[in-house]
Amino acid sequence: MFRLLIFGGTTEGRQLAEYCANNGVNADVSVATDYGASLLPDGVNVLCGRLDAEQMTQLIRSGYAAVVDATHPYAVEATANICRACDDTGMKYFRLIRKSSVIYGKTVPDMEKLLELLNSTSCVILSTLGSKALPALTRVKDFHSRLWVRVLPSEEIAEQCRSLGYDTEKVIQQKGPFNTEQNVEHLRKSGAGILLTKESGETGGYPEKAEAARICGAELLTLARPSESGYSFEEMIKIIEKELLK
Repeated sequence: MFRLLIFGGTTEGRQLAEYCANNGVNADVSVATDYGASLLPDGVNVLCGRLDAEQMTQLIRSGYAAVVDATHPYAVEATANICRACDDTGMKYFRLIRKSSVIYGKTVPDMEKLLELLNSTSCVILSTLGSKALPALTRVKDFHSRLWVRVLPSEEIAEQCRSLGYDTEKVIQQKGPFNTEQNVEHLRKSGAGILLTKESGETGGYPEKAEAARICGAELLTLARPSESGYSFEEMIKIIEKELLK
């Protein structure tokens, strides 16, 4: 029987899992966290837990027809591990990519350039880059007093913030997606003059953050998405229907 393995973590990955559940496609979805698992629809088998390349290889060898990499555009290490595991097993690999959106404000190519720019100012900053950026952002000068961070509500993340030296009063722990009004609320609460975001596209709430920055008169700084090639959600559905299920 045809079995599809989806490495999830994005809205597009959840949409693909929902398509499989609604169309009788036998799919397993691997996600890193319980939160990611909680967002998935009924009817798919959820595999929860972070995997390294070797563990991915073992999982793939348990019997699949193809692998779809629907991890986050900035999860470069995860994608590299998935590609390595597929190469080792000779498995068909498909990258599900997020549609780009219009970029507002300034764009920086990488974290080093972002830190350089932030350290050239004394503005209060609100970061929506997520918990993976927390260690790097401690290199922002006076980060304890200048930096607010918005992250998922998790005791593990809260402890990470404390251990890294963040002011816990400046940590906003809430689940997205966030609408424009919620982004405005967080900008006004923090008093930030700079809003940090990823190039997360429409499904990642990027337009709402851009509009909130405009309303609040804050500068929007966007960390550019790593360049990659792959298939849109619509293209992936066609591949499943025409190539994989034939």
